[in-house]
Amino acid sequence: MSREPVATADAGAPPAAGRRELTYAVLLSVAGTGLALWAATRTWAVELADRPAPLPPVRGLRTGAGLLPWLPALAVVGLAGAGAVLATRGRLRRLLGGLLFLLGVAVAAGGGYGLVAAFDGEVSRQWPALCLVGGLVAAAGGLLTALRGQRWPAMGARYERPARGAPAPAGGAGPVIGRGTTDAWDALDRGEDPTVS
Repeated sequence: MSREPVATADAGAPPAAGRRELTYAVLLSVAGTGLALWAATRTWAVELADRPAPLPPVRGLRTGAGLLPWLPALAVVGLAGAGAVLATRGRLRRLLGGLLFLLGVAVAAGGGYGLVAAFDGEVSRQWPALCLVGGLVAAAGGLLTALRGQRWPAMGARYERPARGAPAPAGGAGPVIGRGTTDAWDALDRGEDPTVS
């Protein structure tokens, strides 16, 4: 009695598992950088500037973005990178994951600095703490992408440009002037110029 070979688990992640991991990585990156971006726009410190009597002191609100201008910029780049994970594949996706990991670590470092820095006036530590947490969550999404992203599925083939010299889809190829608008759009999809007869 012959036995058929049994597929091993290391042959590659099943497509459903790969899609699930891709979803987790993108959600972690988006949630982490979004949380950090939101926390960076909150008031981290309130400074009081004295004025001559009888004028009361002026309250100056300092946001995380005002104290660390690079922090929201890195968070926005992280949000864009999370979307780019969906459009890349293979080594490029893994490199992007490494970049997202570094961005998350930098954002977390900004939040950590906000926790320990001695700002003038009243200091609110919950916003830097949220920024730190957001950076760590985003770094986890980037690390997951860097380690496992090469196995994940890419966007469907319908979003890719066909190779040159590939046969045109069925439906005829010829001048389309005088036909309906749908035929003109179909010709454009095939790479033809509908204005040339």
